[in-house]
Parts: sequence; C-alpha cells; structure tokens
Amino acid sequence: MPKRVRTGLTRSDILDRYVDRFKQQLVKFQPFLSRKRGSASLEDFDEAAEELIGQVFGAASDESESYFYAKTGESAILPEEAQESGAHNVERESLHQRRQVLESCLADLELRRRLHTTRMGMGKGIEVALIKDYMSHDVRSIHKDATIKQAGQLLQKHKVGSLIVDDGSRYIGIITDSDLTRRAVAKGLDPNTETVASCMSRSLITIEEDESLADAMSLMKKQGIRHLPVTADATIIGVLSVSDLLRAFEDQRST
Repeated sequence: MPKRVRTGLTRSDILDRYVDRFKQQLVKFQPFLSRKRGSASLEDFDEAAEELIGQVFGAASDESESYFYAKTGESAILPEEAQESGAHNVERESLHQRRQVLESCLADLELRRRLHTTRMGMGKGIEVALIKDYMSHDVRSIHKDATIKQAGQLLQKHKVGSLIVDDGSRYIGIITDSDLTRRAVAKGLDPNTETVASCMSRSLITIEEDESLADAMSLMKKQGIRHLPVTADATIIGVLSVSDLLRAFEDQRST
C-alpha cells in the first residue's frame, strides 16, 4: 500500500492554485478570440483545458462535458443566427462557449474559496446579508412545450444561465445551460423537436427573499445547484445565482 505524502498545502492554498491556473488559461485563450491569433494551437489549448478541468472537477463532471460539447460545436444553445450564417460563425460561437465554460469553472472555484474563508472566521458580514439585496429580480421563464432550441436562444438573448419552466398556469421546474449540455446534447436529443420538459429539472428548489446569503449558499451546496429561484410568500420573484454570491463577497470585502 503506497504511503500518503503530505504536501503541506492547506485547502486555501489548493483553491488559490486552481483559481490562478484557470485565470492563466483564460489569458491564454484570449488570442483565439482575436483576429490576430498567435502561434499557439487551438487543439493544444483544448487538450490543456480539458486536462485542467478533469483534474479539478473530474473527467466525468458537468464541466468536462460542457467543455467537450462547446469544443465540438455540437451545443444545443448555439444561436440560430450563428447556425444559419455558416461555419465561421458557428466556430466563433464555439469559441465563446469554451470561454463561458472556463469562466464558469473559475466562478465556482472563487466561490468555494470565499466560502472556505468565511468558515475560517473571515467575512462574517455574509452571514447577515440578505438574498433580496443581491438576487436578480428578472424572472425569465419558458413554457414546458417550447423546444430545446428556443430555450437555448432565450438563454443567449437574456444572457442568463437558467429559465424557470411553466405549464401555462404555474412554475413546474427549471432549465439551465448545463441541463442543455448534460441532458440534451449528450443524449443526442434533437433541439428542433424535443421539448424543454424532456431535459428540465422537475424539482424546483426555492428560498425566501428574507433568508440570509449564508442559508442560500448552504442550500445550493447541498443540492448541487448554481441557480436558486427566490420567493416572496411562496411566489417566485427572482433568481439567485453563483455570480450574485460572488458579487456579494466582493461587496463584503470592500466594506
């Protein structure tokens, strides 16, 4: 049985390293979005990015799957105009989706780092900050019978990561950008004919607006979700996302 080797690194050190590595990866990616591309190979970049995501989140993680489908250009959330304008626009949209996956990974790690800092006794202000002060008040929704393609177009149009799903009279679930990748594209569903109901999350987990951000973070971590519908007297009035939590941490740090 091999001996365990202690590295001397704390969890904070490890998270700091991961954050730095993803930031470096995003810097290296910038030339691919520029007209003046450097000498670096996109294939080599993809290999390094997938290796990094696999090391940090796991080879079978949602993040790894999202990057793979962004890389192959098979994502169901490609905007209609990109699909209709030819290979060049599809390729460019694929590049943008690569970046979005990397930025999402970075946001997740930064949130983990701040959560760890809070547990270590810093940032106590987050314990009393309220959800209603940081949530998004825009409730973007879609009907359960809309196509997956329409859901992808709405996510792109409104620049959001989730849509609340309704049946015409009430909210019955939620669909996120990762649902489109993990459940729709990975399963080979036709985005033009399959409906939102086929890949949405039917368990609609919510939290009241006057709860604390600490409660929201605990719930999101427990349920493994990044988008949390917010209610007032059991009526959905907004959504709290990981990016909202990061903004709250920034505000608490500057006060």
